[in-house]
Amino acid sequence: MLPQALKRLGTLRLKAARFCKDRRGVAAVEFAFLAPILLMMYFLTMEASQAIETNKKVSRLGSMVADLVAQNPGSIDKAAIQSIMDIGQTTLLPYARSKPTITVTGLRVESSAPEATVVWSRKLNNGTFGPGLAKDDKLPIPPALAIEGTFLVKVDSNLTYEPLIVWVAGGEQLGLLNTFKTINMGETYLLRPRTVSQLTCSDC
Repeated sequence: MLPQALKRLGTLRLKAARFCKDRRGVAAVEFAFLAPILLMMYFLTMEASQAIETNKKVSRLGSMVADLVAQNPGSIDKAAIQSIMDIGQTTLLPYARSKPTITVTGLRVESSAPEATVVWSRKLNNGTFGPGLAKDDKLPIPPALAIEGTFLVKVDSNLTYEPLIVWVAGGEQLGLLNTFKTINMGETYLLRPRTVSQLTCSDC
């Protein structure tokens, strides 16, 4: 019995030694550990680049809308403002997981104080076009623009950015991570009318 037991023990020790020296599965084990980390880094890098690009587009949207409104010769109406806002939205494509909020406001500077009075205002919120800020409200403006008797076109462009990695569609969680919920992006532009001293809205 003893010789057989010793023989079996020797066999087990030999197999254990061979097992410890065997490196054929090391790469597969390492890949199994590293793959989730590498995938996470890839998707986070991709998401960060998309967020940066979308933030630039939100800024470009506000600049373009403000420029197009300010170019109108003397008067504008709700339909024209809505058309300009609709054009502005296209700058965000191909991003389409959420819609921007765009507010266009005509401001009259009545004194040298760093504030202006709302003359008219329109807003596009989640695809719905309607009234913006209340008439005669006071808004702060940069002191450098507080020149009595002048007129300003103010455009606020905002977007609640929804990262693809946590995007929910139809009640199903499509994201791979739940680290980020939303990222708020926004920009404000103040321009003077290009061809007139005051830009009116005929039906706002």
